[in-house]
Amino acid sequence: MMAALTGKHAFVTGGARGIGAATARALLDAGARVTIAGRDEAVLAATAAALSAYGDIRHHALDITDPDAVSAVLAAAGPVDILVNNAGQAESAPFVRTDAELWQRMLDVNLSGAFYCSRAVLPAMLAAGWGRIINVASTAGLTGYRYVAAYCAAKHGMVGMTRALALEVAAKGVTVNAVCPGFTETDIVREAVANIVAKTGRNEEQARAELAAGNPQQRLVQPEEVANAILWLCMPQSAAMNGQAVAVAGGEVM
Repeated sequence: MMAALTGKHAFVTGGARGIGAATARALLDAGARVTIAGRDEAVLAATAAALSAYGDIRHHALDITDPDAVSAVLAAAGPVDILVNNAGQAESAPFVRTDAELWQRMLDVNLSGAFYCSRAVLPAMLAAGWGRIINVASTAGLTGYRYVAAYCAAKHGMVGMTRALALEVAAKGVTVNAVCPGFTETDIVREAVANIVAKTGRNEEQARAELAAGNPQQRLVQPEEVANAILWLCMPQSAAMNGQAVAVAGGEVM
């Protein structure tokens, strides 16, 4: 895959850490020019500096829940060939204690942000006759989990949006797919572990084992494994992949 994406510009939201940073590295290795975006300017700058040895990488501070900010940043970044909607957030609560603010926050961060970014980059992709949109959903977009109804609803919505848009652009050189990781070694999982420890009295090792138990491989997925799936979907040779929701979860969801 070396240099297969030379000349392409990739924009990765949530690009400072975890899956986003691993994806930026994979895209750089494939020859793409990469822009990473996220809320924390300092962390973005540090990640961009660390990855600059691998290729042309830039960064923009961005709150993807603000449609005006999305339009402004993507206009400044220039035409995008590959969009990776990776930014996301997970919060848990029993259904009856899921208030309107938590519900809306999960929809804004996990679904609306991907909509705003996709809408902003799509005209240039259609004009060029080539583009890749990869939505980083979750196995929570394919099945249900207790205590995360709002997160599951948002991620199911992301998968639905993926399928609908994929059909709209199927004959126009643009593909739209979702990658659905299981529990992955990221900040979201570290927060989940801390939450389990705080609420149940289990230690960190027991909490991590509880999250890994749902994976038939009995382990947490690594960010680089998710990035590899994203990279594959970006390849010119993957043009027949469209409207798919690819689980990267060791067989948890089939």
